[in-house]
Amino acid sequence: MKNRAKLLLILFAFIGVNTFAQEEEKSKSNIQTYTPSRLLDKGQWDIKLFNNLYTETRGNFNDVTFDKPRENYFTSTIETFTGVSENNRINVGAILEFRSNTRGGRQALSVFSLEDTNSDRKGLTTIAPAIKFQPLESVGNFSIQTALHIPLADEEVDENGVFLDQTAWAFQNRFFYDYTFSSGKWQIFTELNTEYNFGDEKSFANNTILLVPGAFLSYFPSDESTVLVFAQHAQRFGDFTQDYTALGFGGKYQISKILNLEVLYSKFVAGTDTGLGQSFNLGLRALF
Repeated sequence: MKNRAKLLLILFAFIGVNTFAQEEEKSKSNIQTYTPSRLLDKGQWDIKLFNNLYTETRGNFNDVTFDKPRENYFTSTIETFTGVSENNRINVGAILEFRSNTRGGRQALSVFSLEDTNSDRKGLTTIAPAIKFQPLESVGNFSIQTALHIPLADEEVDENGVFLDQTAWAFQNRFFYDYTFSSGKWQIFTELNTEYNFGDEKSFANNTILLVPGAFLSYFPSDESTVLVFAQHAQRFGDFTQDYTALGFGGKYQISKILNLEVLYSKFVAGTDTGLGQSFNLGLRALF
């Protein structure tokens, strides 16, 4: 009887610990669980609106750094993905990009103006079918996203010298990996973005390869919020060479079980044949 009682106690203790662990896993917020590395379950949807405002008053070209009239580049990206596989290792989706750019010393917020002038351009510039998959079944926090960006702009620079977007096609592969430390308070996320640009000899990006490694360190003061710092470096080589390094910080907050808010700031601290500006980013993500 005593042995049977001990076995029952052990069994109840095991069930209690396992139930607590499952409840704790379920209680984790989306910002903790669904990093870009993690894939969606079948039938689950992820819709993200990410807005980036980049503004610059300095540049480095031909190994010379100089001041210049302000230029502004606003990109609004909508990414939509859904899980389609029974084993939850394949997601499919699409990416749309809208751009609004101004130059000639206009203020940064001029990208939101509805005026039609000779110093601005705006429009839907790319559409990309995409697939995201988990290549290693045993490593759920490593994934790859592949997309083909199809240009919609007729010309990169108009007669007034206003740039809109590249007219070369881009075959993009993004490699994601994240690791959460045992305390659950710290998480590191790494990304390697690779692009091969092709298809338009008039494009500055044609016949170039772009590599952009990045690392993000996050701290979770609560289950619903995180603060983070990050570093990114971009290196373009081929027919046109270019590089830059950006450092930044930001945070995320889970507004509800479905909606997450993201705010980021970055500064371009070094670069060659590129502008040296800063970017302000605002994202809204829905997971359901």
